[in-house]
Amino acid sequence: MTGDTGKPQASALENIETKSAEETRLLGQALAEFLDAGDLVILEGELGAGKTTFTQGLGAGLGVKQRVTSPTFIIARTHRAESGSGKPQLVHVDAYRLEGGDDVDALDLESALENSIVVVEWGRGKVEDLSAHTLLIELKRPQTEEIPVTGTIADIPGDTNCMATFRSVSGNWNLSGVKEAWQSLVAAANAAVETDDTEE
Repeated sequence: MTGDTGKPQASALENIETKSAEETRLLGQALAEFLDAGDLVILEGELGAGKTTFTQGLGAGLGVKQRVTSPTFIIARTHRAESGSGKPQLVHVDAYRLEGGDDVDALDLESALENSIVVVEWGRGKVEDLSAHTLLIELKRPQTEEIPVTGTIADIPGDTNCMATFRSVSGNWNLSGVKEAWQSLVAAANAAVETDDTEE
């Protein structure tokens, strides 16, 4: 939940390792219950680390019905929660092409934060000061391999595991229940799969 403004903290609040893309999605869904309008979440990680997958789960947790995709070419996309849910809307930003400063100001994210949770991919060093309650989540694959892609080198995940490290940039964050909430969602998803297999 949103708390009083505090000093930035570099230490990790929580480290959670997911074993699949679905578990990464469920981690985002679990975090949604701990966020309020005005919260800024910065996602960092290499290409394919799971930033958009995580945001899809966060959207699901907020009751967003429309598909959440990477806003790479339009920079920012707003997703509204289901009518009557009482949950804040989600603003999803891809800051990879933004230089900071005027580029960020043009998006008017400070106004959006009044009634939204704002998630910014590739936002480190560009958007931290926009909110008094900012969370940095670093997503890292344990193994990557380099392969040529259309003349460039891209980092491609060597497996589906992902380590998510939560860090407070500003504000007082209490994320002590995130891991437990995520584990409950994973257990429910696994039970549903087992039920489907049994019925077949």
